Amino acid sequence: MTDVAIIGVGIHPFGRFGDKSAIQMGAEAIRAALADAGVEWKQVQFAFGGSREVDNPDAVVGLLGLTGIPFMDVYNGCATAATALELTADAIRYGKYDLGVAVGMDKHSHGAFTADPVHYSAPSWYGDIGHFLTTKFFGMKINRYMHDHGISAQTLARVAAKNYRNGGLNPNAFRRKPLTEQQILDSKMLNYPLTNYMFCSPDEGAAAVVLCRADIAHRYTSHPILLRATALRTRSYGAHEVHATWAAVEHTPAPTVYASRAAYETAGIGPEDVDVIQLQDTDAGAEIIHMAENGFCADGDQEKLLAEGATEISGRLPVNTDGGLIANGEPIGASGLRQIHELVRQLRGQAGDRQVPGTPRVGYAQLYGAPGTAGVSILST
Repeated sequence: MTDVAIIGVGIHPFGRFGDKSAIQMGAEAIRAALADAGVEWKQVQFAFGGSREVDNPDAVVGLLGLTGIPFMDVYNGCATAATALELTADAIRYGKYDLGVAVGMDKHSHGAFTADPVHYSAPSWYGDIGHFLTTKFFGMKINRYMHDHGISAQTLARVAAKNYRNGGLNPNAFRRKPLTEQQILDSKMLNYPLTNYMFCSPDEGAAAVVLCRADIAHRYTSHPILLRATALRTRSYGAHEVHATWAAVEHTPAPTVYASRAAYETAGIGPEDVDVIQLQDTDAGAEIIHMAENGFCADGDQEKLLAEGATEISGRLPVNTDGGLIANGEPIGASGLRQIHELVRQLRGQAGDRQVPGTPRVGYAQLYGAPGTAGVSILST
């Protein structure tokens, strides 16, 4: 099996961009990634594109050049980008292609995702006012976790405040205004215990990654980043996930736990070897839960770690250095590749004001999406 390297990353800023289409954003992200890799579009042999809103992400080729390459579309909830990345990497790992692109793009409307009465038996206004199953599920999940492991609302606010601060250092972020912990705690309660400023927002944006066989990476760049592992897992019976019934909840580990273990095993490392971390922070509670699920601490240790500043850019466990979803928002198809963009910049020492001190060598990215799908990627220099 062939090793895979990332030789280029590109991003279209996240936010709101009027009439600009997701396809246009995706094309810009690909062009940026190609320029970063020193590769021309005509050299790309295949691509995977991920999106929730765009029916045919492959339409992006109309803006890049009709070269006839195979372009495959994927959607896998909030793990869409991790899925596109793994499929692109696997096509190279197993020798079918030498060089390809993974791209994610989306353009979501304001507010919570609209409830689907066909699947969720909820009226349309239910989602319009923010009470969709994802927000209430995440509220219930962290509420139970706080009860079981002694996590305070102050710690939720610390997560969000950190991510807003980091977003202020990121020119591509949606929310760039720092907020105090008290402002976050005092904002409108959406789904207890999560207030308005503890949630991310669906928005718009795109990100792209150029991958190739590791043994030819130096033809294109002097600083390739190895994609050491990718892993995807779905929920098991008894896990407390979006569609779980209370009778079925038996404290079975979440899919992130299994994806994380698989990725560590493939990469031949453990959480103690990771230098910079990107976690799914759909809400502040998710980041806290995922710290433990990915092996970076024990359940309940987050209270002390956040108080000590361990997850700050200058801390020993820097988490969501670009502001995460809370500062960037979540265009679903692009979100996970935004994580990869940030990790590559960090491992190259190109993250500017948000650069992790020292010489980070290993980066870690995790995604989690309803109804219970997780993706983990591990990168190294």
